[in-house]
Order: sequence, then C-alpha cells, then structure tokens
Amino acid sequence: MSSHNESILREPLVTGKDITYAQITDDILLPVENKPNKAWWIGFIVAACGAMLWVISVGYTFWTGIGAWGLNKTVGWAWDITDFVWWVGIGHAGTLISAVLLLFRQNWRNSINRSAEAMTIFAVICAATYVVAHMGRPWLAYWIFPLPNQFGSLWVNFNSPLVWDAFAISTYFTVSLVFWYCGLLPDIASVRDRATGLRRRIYSILSFGWNGSVKTWQRFEIVSLILAGISTPLVLSVHTIVSFDFATSVIPGWHTTIFPPYFVAGAIFSGFAMVQTLLLILRKVLNFEHYITMFHIESMNKIIMVTGSIVGIAYLTELFIAWYSGSEYEMYAFANRVSGPYAWAYWSMMTCNVISPQLFWFKKIRTSIPISWVLSIVVNIGMWFERFVIIVTSLHRDYLPSSWAMFYPTWTDVGIFVGSIGLFFVLFLLFLRFLPGIAIAEVKLLLKSASLQHKTKLVQEGAFPEEQVEFFRESLDKYDSVTQEDINALRKK
Repeated sequence: MSSHNESILREPLVTGKDITYAQITDDILLPVENKPNKAWWIGFIVAACGAMLWVISVGYTFWTGIGAWGLNKTVGWAWDITDFVWWVGIGHAGTLISAVLLLFRQNWRNSINRSAEAMTIFAVICAATYVVAHMGRPWLAYWIFPLPNQFGSLWVNFNSPLVWDAFAISTYFTVSLVFWYCGLLPDIASVRDRATGLRRRIYSILSFGWNGSVKTWQRFEIVSLILAGISTPLVLSVHTIVSFDFATSVIPGWHTTIFPPYFVAGAIFSGFAMVQTLLLILRKVLNFEHYITMFHIESMNKIIMVTGSIVGIAYLTELFIAWYSGSEYEMYAFANRVSGPYAWAYWSMMTCNVISPQLFWFKKIRTSIPISWVLSIVVNIGMWFERFVIIVTSLHRDYLPSSWAMFYPTWTDVGIFVGSIGLFFVLFLLFLRFLPGIAIAEVKLLLKSASLQHKTKLVQEGAFPEEQVEFFRESLDKYDSVTQEDINALRKK
C-alpha cells in the first residue's frame, strides 16, 4: 500500500462506485450547464419576494429616516445592530473552513469550502447594508473612509465604532472575495472548456487565462496558502473589532473583557450552523450525496457542539463576573436579562444556544439529516436572540429609571431583516446557477486516496487487516449514500 493512502479506519470523503474524474466534473457542473430544476425556481421566487421586501423597507427608511424603525431616545440601537452582528457572525465559517482547515490539511473541507466561502461573501454584503442604513444620512457613507485633502479633514474619526466596522467589513470582504475567486479559477476554466458561444467567451474572461499547466497549479497552491495565512487572523480579528463596538463603552452589560473571544466563538458557532443549513439543502436538491457525505455532516455537528459549549461557558462567565464585580448596576443589568420584560428572549437564547447543541453528543442525532437541519436553524435563531439580548436589554433600562423604555419593532424593522434573508438566498441561488457549488479540482484529489471505491479496491487486494475492514464495514451503515452492495464489496477476493 502506498504511503499516501489514508487509513481504512478513516471514513471516506467520496462515496459511490465507478466514480471517475469525468463523472465528478459532470455531476458538479450539471446545475451550471442545464436549466434550473423546479426546486431551484421555487426557492428563487420565494427569495426574490423577500429581496423585494428588503428593497421596499430600505427605500422607505431612506425616504423617511430611521424614525421609521422602533428606536427611541433610550434604545438607540436595536434590530439594525442586532442584524448587522448576526450577519457578520454567519460569514465567519467560510473563512474558517477555507483558511484554517486548509492550513491544517483537513481534506473534509474540500467538498464544503466553496459554498461556505460564497456564504461568507453574501453574508458580509447583507451586513454592510446595515452599516449604511443606520447612519441616518446614507448619502454621506463615503465619509467613513479617508478622504482627499480637498474635503478638509484627511482622516476620519478613529474613535467612532462606525469606522471600526467599516475597516473590519471592507478588509474581511476583500480578502474573502479574493480567496473565493482564486479558488474558483480552475473550475471556471472547466466550465469554459465545455461551453460554446457567448457563454464560452464570458467564462474565458472570468478564468483569467487558466491553462492547467504544472506551473499554473504550483502558483495556484502557493497563492492559496498565502491567502489562507492572511485570512486566518481575520477569523479572530473581525468579530473582535465588532465586539469592541460594545466592550469599549461604559454601559452595564457591555463593558466587559470577555466580549472578543465570546463573540468569535459565537460567530463560528452561528456560521457553521448556517453552512450546515445550506449544505443539507444543496446536497439533496443538487444530488451531491456522493460528495457531501455523512462524515461532513457529522464533523460540522461536532464543531457546532464544541463552539456551542464555549458560548454556554461564556454566558455563565458573564453571570458570575456580574455578581463578582460587586457593581449594583452590572448585577441589575444581568438580573434584568434573566427576569425582566425581555426574559423570554434571554431564555430563548439559552435554550437554542446552550441546550440544543448538546443533543449532538448522541450519535443518532448527530447523524440524522432532518434533525441536523432543524437544529442548525434553531442555533441561528438563538444567535439572533443573543445579539438582541445583548443590545436591547442593556439599553432599555439604564442608570435613570425615569428614562426606561421598551423597544417594539415596526414593520420596517421586520421587513429589512426578513428581506435581507431573501437577498442572501437570491445571491446564493444565483451563485449555484452560474458557478460550481463544490470545488471540482479539490474533490478530484480525494478520488485516489479517500474515496469509498478506492478503499474497497485496497480491501479486495488485502491491503488491510480483517479486523480493520470489519470495523470500516460496520461504520458505513450510517451513510445514506452507501448501499448494502457497497458494504458487501468490502471483502477480499
């Protein structure tokens, strides 16, 4: 057995039999080269209706001002910042899967990194719209960037959290976009080589002259590693900067040093949950069961479970520090979260973010596709409540009881949030329509080392001890894309 083959005890990353390089290309490019199926059109129409609601709600906000939202003198931030932080958090998993797992040579990322990277781009776009919308004067949005001398002041106010957000979002978006597009180049070239007419000319331009030579692949791998090294600090820095919007204030419930790691863990938590939601739909609708296997789903669920546990520890640490601080204002802020008028939001957060991920300790739940999909949605609902609890419950009751107030969202608040989800799915569905949803070149790397058919061949050649083969055969029972015939083939000839 050659040294590059994976252990038989490792679960395969590509299932199915008689898989060839040509079939991988055909399967992944099928949605790109053919007309969309019925499921795609249904999803696109629903998402387009949501995007239209977003256009109407944002247009109404720009026309009338942010007084169209449910804000008041006490609660000056509410759904706008809640949604902004929520979308930035969702975008974190794409960078983690693309960069960190690449540096650690985790091959199971190969089938899911493309969709995760695209999700990052579209989530950051949705987050950026909130930065502009809550300015009040969106036509002056360019003031958050350094201006030429003729505008007067050369530099912006670096004490403003708005500027921090602008730098964090622009950096994150730029690096993520370059990383995503560089990874797309070999696959765009594959589409180009199979297309004709105008489509061929368009994809020729987009492929930047990719010729597939050895030198081109060497440069591609070097650039990928460099971009991964640049992107890795972003996993920690971006949401840390977002957390500084709150942690640098003197508001009880915000002024805490735990926010940077707490926000980063929560971002990875919600980001992986959204990737799981999208991948399970992608896997079923586009028939990618052989490339997005149960191992991918289970690995994602394990990360959700771990990061959910970290978030739960952060919640308990917050409560302890509030008590240990001896500050009556800090203690009241957390007592108000737990038992005040927004207690329903706090306990929804705790249920969704702390309790529900612990269900993944059970293997039957961790390997159940319907339950995994439902729990991934529950996690993101809980993460939205987390941001709502942090922002609104810390503001609506401040130092002066005479200024206490409740926040009630208007139809514009709801419309912008629901509409942003529609906008996100419009962008994601268009991505699946015109670009490969799985990295073709990277999946092909797994065919001769980590695929089921390759391991079956090695088993039949007697390359593994019988006890390992028996363990491997039993572990394949949970794969919905592995048939009994495939399992029976794991016998020496």
